[in-house]
Amino acid sequence: MTRDLKHTDITYLPGIGPARAKILREELNINTWHDLLYYFPYKHIDRSRLYSISELSADMPFVQVKGQFLSFEESGVGRKRHLTGHFTDGHMVMDLVWFNGIKYITKNIHLHRDYIVFGRPSEFNGRISISHPDVDSADSLVLSKMSMQPYYTIPEKMKKRGLNSRSLEHFTSTLFLQLDFSIPETLPEYILQRLHLMPLDQALRCIHYPATADELSRATFRLKFEELFYIQLSILRYTRERQRQSQGHVFARVGEIFNTFFHQNLPFPLTGAQKRVIREMRQDMGSGKQMNRLLQGDVGSGKTLVALMIMLIGIDNGFQTCIMAPTEILAEQHVETFRSMLGNMDVRVELLTGIVKGKKRKSVLEGLKTGQVNILVGTHAIIEDNVSFYNLGLVVIDEQHRFGVAQRAKLWEKNIVPPHVLVMTATPIPRTLAMTLYGDLDVSVIDELPPGRKPVKTIHMYDNNPDLIHQGIYQQIQEGRQVYVVYPLIKESEHLSYKNVEEGFVHMQKVFPMFKVGMVHGQMKSADKEAEMQKFILGETQILVATTVIEVGVNVPNASVMVIQNAERFGLSQLHQLRGRVGRGADQSFCVLVTNYELSKETRKRIQIMTETNDGFEIAEADLKLRGPGDLEGTQQSGIAFDLHIANLARDGQLVQLARDTANYVLDNDPEQNQPQNAVLWQQLRELHEHEFDWSMIS
Repeated sequence: MTRDLKHTDITYLPGIGPARAKILREELNINTWHDLLYYFPYKHIDRSRLYSISELSADMPFVQVKGQFLSFEESGVGRKRHLTGHFTDGHMVMDLVWFNGIKYITKNIHLHRDYIVFGRPSEFNGRISISHPDVDSADSLVLSKMSMQPYYTIPEKMKKRGLNSRSLEHFTSTLFLQLDFSIPETLPEYILQRLHLMPLDQALRCIHYPATADELSRATFRLKFEELFYIQLSILRYTRERQRQSQGHVFARVGEIFNTFFHQNLPFPLTGAQKRVIREMRQDMGSGKQMNRLLQGDVGSGKTLVALMIMLIGIDNGFQTCIMAPTEILAEQHVETFRSMLGNMDVRVELLTGIVKGKKRKSVLEGLKTGQVNILVGTHAIIEDNVSFYNLGLVVIDEQHRFGVAQRAKLWEKNIVPPHVLVMTATPIPRTLAMTLYGDLDVSVIDELPPGRKPVKTIHMYDNNPDLIHQGIYQQIQEGRQVYVVYPLIKESEHLSYKNVEEGFVHMQKVFPMFKVGMVHGQMKSADKEAEMQKFILGETQILVATTVIEVGVNVPNASVMVIQNAERFGLSQLHQLRGRVGRGADQSFCVLVTNYELSKETRKRIQIMTETNDGFEIAEADLKLRGPGDLEGTQQSGIAFDLHIANLARDGQLVQLARDTANYVLDNDPEQNQPQNAVLWQQLRELHEHEFDWSMIS
């Protein structure tokens, strides 16, 4: 009888029961037979070969030996208590050691019976030993059926409850014994044939218990493809539907306001990349469809100027525009920048944040309703219900990953016809991630820096030479520059030795009594933080000691040095964002990465990448490979949970493209989604929407 695997409770799998089911739910989110089926091993180890003890050495990964226990002896007391079993293959003897589960071993393992032991060998006092080996009766273990043994990720809580990788292996093998039917196919036959994919039933069995490495590879490819394919199909189906339905305001002309700004007020010539992205947006906004575009540009590439020029096109066509920023500091800086660039042009720019109150707030709100405010700059305050526009035509979201889906959606509702949407990010997004995370947005990239900008020089220094760092800071301040010093923690932690902001603030005051030192961190009251930032912006403070609150949006062209203490604590993208706070003026700027001497291989790689390149996209690609998509800043706020069971966006870029191409092929040939050969496909997509993800609000 065919079971509904998605609705069969894991409790009812033989050998599990209520207590184990509770642990599986809490620790692995395994609630049903389907969940267990899709909890994939993270590696497989070949168990087809037996070794003799004489062949073993401490540098071998995993081995198995057939033999008998000669004796057991217990040693130590309390935490140092351990059990040693002397095991022979008939020629030599090795030691098998247990520090936990001693009672189970002494009760269930017997002397002078044939066993097969499996584990990682080490050497102690000239003798081979294995700690906590797997031990199986040689009669019950059929090696020909165990050529590739699966290994599952198991949380510590489960291990303490006696459930390990072998337990999961037992549960999955029991599950397959219960399945006296083929698992229904989830892809159309023509896709299986076109891409030479393994059938789903075979792939699921082989991913857990492959007979060969080639079989494992084919099963992995099939399951990865399916996972990525349905994500891309969902995104692209929604995108096409939105494009069909979303009528947009037509910005038909480039008028007097834009031309006046371009010919008289432009602060510096546009780069080729800026011109290109402006053309792309003009085409979108003149098409009669709603623009939905992502603008990527590295720190300092001139995104803000592009946004202003696009807003001026909106004003020329009789519409209001707004830009939403993640912090009050950034919003205020945008207002100052826009007013400075516009000069005496007849364009009214207003600020709306939490600190705009009383008569001023009333004036701004009234100006929005009557259409007298042309550009509104603000924070979350913009999406409040009492903020009404006369005719909102364009919305710009700055540092868009800082805003949740629901917050962004509220802006779209500020006009009957949805406004054009431009979302901007200074966090470069690798192409494979952008195809998934922002798959329904058209993407524009500014990949040039404005002329005259000097790349920031990045230097790695160890913390055992602070005098040299202090000397460099002193020299830069003497030349009239300002300095950031960033720390990873606010207060000292018992468990972490990393330097903290408050200690760093006191230290900098002692080392540089001749200079003004300020401090900002996330725990400060908003007004105090704003006051300290303003002092630094105005040049009243020479050294600003801070946490990563200064990572986004602080624009102080006179700041030429960024010292990052305990740089090993930061990811690549975060280091790159912090570095982007300097190098914003014409002077040569420096970023100093300060670490301790003992660094992991991965950390050294991160530091090396930072010192070798200023290319944000290159850094983002490296960060994706080192850390994975789930850790990249912004993915949690995008409206998407990266609940990938087997695919990896860092390593499977080509597969993402294949999945996207295949999804486009399906939609091109079945736009009405009613062809019989795709029935299984649309049904599967409906079930995935119901159970796993909803991609309909990504923009």
